Amino acid sequence: MDFSYDARTEELRAKLLAFMDEHVYPAEAVAEEQRALLVSPWDTPPVVEELKAEAKRQGLWNLFLPDAAYGAGLTNLQYAPLAEITGRSPQLAPTALNCAAPDTGNMELLAQFGDEAQKKQWLEPLLAGEIRSAFAMTEPEVASSDASNIETRIRREGDEYVVDGRKWYISGAMNPDCRIFIVMGKTDPDGPDPRRRQSMVLVPRDTPGVEVRRAMRVYGYEDHYHGGHAEVVFDGVRVPAANVVGEEGGGFAIAQARLGPGRIHHCMRLIGMAERAVELMCRRAASRTAFGKTLAQQGVVQNWIADARVTIEQLRLLVLKTAWLMDTVGNRGAHTEIQAIKIATRARSSTSSTRPCSCTGRAGSRRTSRWPSCGRRRGR
Repeated sequence: MDFSYDARTEELRAKLLAFMDEHVYPAEAVAEEQRALLVSPWDTPPVVEELKAEAKRQGLWNLFLPDAAYGAGLTNLQYAPLAEITGRSPQLAPTALNCAAPDTGNMELLAQFGDEAQKKQWLEPLLAGEIRSAFAMTEPEVASSDASNIETRIRREGDEYVVDGRKWYISGAMNPDCRIFIVMGKTDPDGPDPRRRQSMVLVPRDTPGVEVRRAMRVYGYEDHYHGGHAEVVFDGVRVPAANVVGEEGGGFAIAQARLGPGRIHHCMRLIGMAERAVELMCRRAASRTAFGKTLAQQGVVQNWIADARVTIEQLRLLVLKTAWLMDTVGNRGAHTEIQAIKIATRARSSTSSTRPCSCTGRAGSRRTSRWPSCGRRRGR
């Protein structure tokens, strides 16, 4: 296994790091000021569109798509360190590069399984960053982590499908630019194969019977920048039969294909968030004096920093291994590792690396870290 960065990855990393320093970090405070003036908390601060325009100009656009016909044509291993960099400013950077969930997974899904008409109507404006989208799978009444449990009914009537069901924690649905739902439900609820009972259909947001009922909180947060996480009801929603994605009965397989790369993206962004938290912690430890010496000289703080560094290095290697496996043996061959990175990264990156941080102020440029133990080595 070789996780070293090739020449193209190094070139893109250098460009992206400069973009973060010159444009994204300075825009964070601006975005917060603009958000306070928005009519709706779900509207996007104007500075985000400025960042998107600059990212397009610099060629830092749709980096996540492995299909060169639609995106940068990067492998999972090439894209992973770029996703980590964007995780250092999770509210702005992924959206600025058109690499934000759930649109990334939806674009991959449409690129791989959509027909030409679906690509023209929905994939192209998503690739251009003109609209947003949502993926409607999770339901309140069943354990939706197993997609075969989904109970939403998608019933064929002539040249139409009729959708009835209730979804929740549907990311991005509160964003006014969210124009399309990819809805998963059962078209053959009594079929002999439980993994051939589901299908996916495209449901435009303005279709009669679609109700975005409310925004939901996740650990107390509404996640305004990413369009929230909504409860959505589909009540007798009618769409053309041509809106089925792939084939009828193919929904479960499509869901698995969609979720694999998304794990890599999410986990590397979390590692980027953890790295920035450690930077803040180290800067605070070097500047804050208590009991006659800096926090950095306190043994317990040194232990915290060391624990955080070890954890981040372990998680990064596990995620890079998973990316390498996905590139070499495919998503099915990397199935165990894909599950492992979700468990390990979300649980440990969000606690171990940030636990002792009591910093104030904005985390600035990557060049300002002053405490050597924080490990911000450019080669990593």
